[in-house]
Amino acid sequence: MTMRTRFAPSPTGYLHVGGARTALFAWLHARRHGGEFILRIEDTDRKRSTPESVDAILEGMAWLGLDYDEGPIFQSDRFDRYHQVIERLLDEGKAYRCYCNRERLDRVRAEQMARKIKPRYDGHCRERTDPLPKGTPYVVRFRNPPTGEVTVNDIIRGTVTFRNDELDDLIIARADGSPTYHLTVVVDDIDMEITHVIRGDDHLNNTPRQINILSALGAPLPRYAHVPMIMGSDGQRLSKRHGAVSVTQYRSEGYLPEALLNYLVRLGWSYGDQEIFSLDEMVELFDISDVNRAAASFDTEKLSWLNQHYTKYIDPTHIARYLSWHMGRIGIDPTEGPDLVEVVMVQRERAKTLGEMAANSYYFYKDPAEYDTGAKKHLSKKISGTLQKLHDRLTKLEDWSTTKIHQAMEDVTEQEQIKFGKLAQPLRVAVTGRTFSPPIDITLELVGRTRTLQRITKAIEYIDQT
Repeated sequence: MTMRTRFAPSPTGYLHVGGARTALFAWLHARRHGGEFILRIEDTDRKRSTPESVDAILEGMAWLGLDYDEGPIFQSDRFDRYHQVIERLLDEGKAYRCYCNRERLDRVRAEQMARKIKPRYDGHCRERTDPLPKGTPYVVRFRNPPTGEVTVNDIIRGTVTFRNDELDDLIIARADGSPTYHLTVVVDDIDMEITHVIRGDDHLNNTPRQINILSALGAPLPRYAHVPMIMGSDGQRLSKRHGAVSVTQYRSEGYLPEALLNYLVRLGWSYGDQEIFSLDEMVELFDISDVNRAAASFDTEKLSWLNQHYTKYIDPTHIARYLSWHMGRIGIDPTEGPDLVEVVMVQRERAKTLGEMAANSYYFYKDPAEYDTGAKKHLSKKISGTLQKLHDRLTKLEDWSTTKIHQAMEDVTEQEQIKFGKLAQPLRVAVTGRTFSPPIDITLELVGRTRTLQRITKAIEYIDQT
């Protein structure tokens, strides 16, 4: 039998990094074992599911490169199938109609809590046979076995046993006829022939209920692997207060997908002391049974370190493809200036994120709107004449290259009897508007002859007017 895993997010918001890690683990498990990975969108909650959330999930999966063999499959397209299964369970006596209204359910719950009993449905309608007036609203409940135990042989957590008398008769169809999560997920896993369910351990308590429904339908049980949660640095569940938690937000901030994937795979899994993994290495080495049971702690600084590592060492052409998107976000057309690959080569040591790299590279494509406050002091009266001499010399260069630019600067500093840095820093401010950039000769070569000369002239005019 072919191994089949799935990622089944609810489209009620963005793709959370916790969900992305679960998707990655399921994807790696399938890829390593020659299996298939299915994307399923669990959108039966019509009030909370939105097209925007679906788009965010698909965009996040595409950016991460987690390709799927089937999907996206939408639960909202499968209501007829769910209704068939509900009717089957009713016909076989494995489900029943419950007519209890909200007032009664609230009253029973309050009484149970007062008696310090675990709140759950008391089975009032389980054996009910008396007729009710036509049109009386009802839900459909699954007839959970009243005795015995359910054992979950979890790949990560080991053997976990639940008593059936601790589980209530859960609702599988609401009063409006719509199916609930526990019913839809079971039917989908059966129909899609899912062999391994890899999901967050917040679903562990749902598993015995779903196993009982699977058994009632005579279906084989998949293997389960419940992945521990991701916590913030304060030990609390990861949320917006800890920083970015959306995959698309990390993209917007300028992280590379390779860096985020590398970081996520290491949250709860390791292979010796190795820190850096290519995607091929992840597929080769990842084993779901090696995932730690303990919750993992999210460390933004570690992610930033990984991102900087990838920025420095992977193919600059690859980085340039991602950087182009960030340049566009700040109003830059990368075709209207130096080759973006060359920009990556000179900036990759100076930026932790592509967002930072894009901001630091603005002046290669457009004139700075103004000089940075701390940079203006370098444009003093005494440097004006020196800048003019350099301008004249640069104008005569036939070869606009790093070597020739550097030589022209050395000739001027020798003529003026000043140190190289006394010219380089005012020149840097004149051309970039700031006090930091790649080596000044490389910077001028990439900015180009026309823009460089124009900006030097503008700086001289600024000095003369102050």
